Amino acid sequence: MRLKLVSLLIILSGLSACSTTEKPTKTSDNLNSSANTLKNEALNAQSIYQLAQNRFGADKIQLLYSARDSAITEENWPLLETICSELALTASVDQIQNRLYIAFAQKEQNKNQQALEVLNSLEGQLKQPEHFAWHQFLTASIFASQNLPKRAAPYFFAASESATKNTISIPQLSDALWKNLKQLSSYALERFNRGSVIQQGWVNLALYHQVYANSSVDLDQAINNWRRRYLGHPGNNVLPKQETYANELAPINIERLVVLLPQSGANKRLGDALKAGILAALDKKEINETLFIDENTETEALSAQISQLQPDFVIGPLLKANIDKLANTNTLLDIPTLHLNTFDGERTSLQHYFFALNPEHEVQQTLEHFLAQGYQKPMLLAPNNTNGQRLVDYFNLQWQRYSETTTQVGFYNDNKDMPNTITSLLEVDKSKERIKSVKALFNKEVESETRSRGDIDAIYILGDAIETRLIKPYLDVNVSTFADRIPIYASSKSHSKQIDTTDKGDLDGLYFTELPWMLDSQIKQYNLRQQYNDLWPEQADISQRLFAMAYDSVTMLNDIRQLSVTPDKYFSGLSGKLSINSAGDIERSLQWAQYSNRRIKPVELKTQRPVPLFMQSANDGITIIN
Repeated sequence: MRLKLVSLLIILSGLSACSTTEKPTKTSDNLNSSANTLKNEALNAQSIYQLAQNRFGADKIQLLYSARDSAITEENWPLLETICSELALTASVDQIQNRLYIAFAQKEQNKNQQALEVLNSLEGQLKQPEHFAWHQFLTASIFASQNLPKRAAPYFFAASESATKNTISIPQLSDALWKNLKQLSSYALERFNRGSVIQQGWVNLALYHQVYANSSVDLDQAINNWRRRYLGHPGNNVLPKQETYANELAPINIERLVVLLPQSGANKRLGDALKAGILAALDKKEINETLFIDENTETEALSAQISQLQPDFVIGPLLKANIDKLANTNTLLDIPTLHLNTFDGERTSLQHYFFALNPEHEVQQTLEHFLAQGYQKPMLLAPNNTNGQRLVDYFNLQWQRYSETTTQVGFYNDNKDMPNTITSLLEVDKSKERIKSVKALFNKEVESETRSRGDIDAIYILGDAIETRLIKPYLDVNVSTFADRIPIYASSKSHSKQIDTTDKGDLDGLYFTELPWMLDSQIKQYNLRQQYNDLWPEQADISQRLFAMAYDSVTMLNDIRQLSVTPDKYFSGLSGKLSINSAGDIERSLQWAQYSNRRIKPVELKTQRPVPLFMQSANDGITIIN
């Protein structure tokens, strides 16, 4: 049943369409037909709930979901509280979600203290961003309804920050936050003028409306300046639309470009590769002056040099430590900047972007393909080190947002450990033990063949090129011939242009993600690739990928503003299809390729952005937001 929530119900539209987290089966095709029949015969939420009391197992849970949906539509808050209290006691459901429902139902009954007690009890359990964003929003709404704007503000800010960063839709969040801010004095607003760039943007917008309340001309000028500084801020949703806003998305006029790269020290080789890519791209750009500065220069001197040059745009630094140092000095605060790495601190300006060859992008892309294909039990193989564990943790954390199933994970310590890890995960060792027992029982030769487990439907290798070439043959010989062939995937780490000059036969059938620049058949700038090969025929794989990244950093500058505020806009570069998320991170969608008959061929694999379980409807997995 699709929910159509209006007026008051709109504030729960994202929350009220989230039953998939707890539903006992994965798709509506698998829903128990008897439960659906009973539900269709019922007239209202109360009657559906009564039907549920006479059912058991999956039928009962499904009817409780339907009763919950109907209770929300009917605004029957006491019944909603009762239903969700019963669901919250069921081990197989998302208890956090239902406790959020309980808090909402109590709030609508003016049982604010009870609602806050439920919300407070969830502190420390909010692992999913959807849970956290809605928890903060509901808490803020309760305080706001009690005319406590100061207490509500931090929760509103946290909800806005989380929703923006994770692209979560909470329909009335911006309007409710803005209404709350307008009740605060300028003194109170100044005390909140800190923290994340999202929070500061909201506070400054409210301050401008107070300071320039009696001068429409000055207010318009202040708002225009705010729009330019906080491009892409959710506060734009509460401002009137302006025709001149389109002009603010025009390409940045760059007369002087400053590039910060490591030109000394241990990372000079990486800096050289980046510099080559930037110089190659500058041949096609109309930028009057480009200055390269060693990012390892002492911080005070570097800040002074940048301030003196007054660049229109900055690319770099590459090293996280140097990004942190410049962030602490606020040197780049008002300068549009494309950092060449991720940033772990608070983003200080919405004109700051972060571009990195982040392996998490590939993990996310593969995960989205798995979900689009309907895989339910993927197996991950990764080295037992910091990077391997980080990527597996990332995959599992994201997987839990979209799927009710769990992954199978195997870490290997070294090359010798790989066979044991694989045979154990596939349970081939157990099959061999059974064969051994049968042979001992009959005391003669028995014709046999080992069988691997049958529930694994995809395998993802997170090892490097050498490890992948060792793992793939083990998988080929250990998957039962009685089972369907399990598709095997890997990241770009598995591919090396240098190693691939040798035989590729052991990798036959393997799918992997890769930069277009690293796939000969996908290179559109053929002359550029040929020139690169002539100049650096033996260049390491990492240097080639950094060259592509640097080249894209320059060529995408004309589009960077529009990319940052248009979620569906992409830039096709050497390093992939590039977009910018609400946190300013450049996300990459890479090319799919496959080893086939000792060659590498491009392939198109189904990949689509999934809807989090928390935001799906109970029956059809579709989010309904009015």
